[in-house]
Amino acid sequence: MDLSSLTSITGLTGLTNTSNLSNLSKLSDEDITTIYSAHNDALSSISGADGKKTEDFSSILDSMIGAIDETNNLQNNAESAEIQFALGQLENTHDLLIAQTKATVALQYTVAVRDKLIEAYKEIMNMQI
Repeated sequence: MDLSSLTSITGLTGLTNTSNLSNLSKLSDEDITTIYSAHNDALSSISGADGKKTEDFSSILDSMIGAIDETNNLQNNAESAEIQFALGQLENTHDLLIAQTKATVALQYTVAVRDKLIEAYKEIMNMQI
């Protein structure tokens, strides 16, 4: 994964301040690859860019529900890591930071997608027939 790919992910999720970018630099290559591939999968399923014609809205809805479920799981994992750290069961602060950063990036991405969907809905509703 190169820096331009990471920059495009941070641009799409609205991560513009330097503290979030420094947290992103601490993610492992595997974490970044997972986020990047999920991003590409979501874009290709929405646009049909993978060469397959999207059959109906339900497939897009299912993929978005899956993304929301994944965001929820990452949030739960981060909360669990925080509790384990507070109880002294987790001594490695890097694992805690990684779990929190994954959850933050996933939540910011989900919010960005939601905002774009609301914007598109409003634009469609303002169209004159």
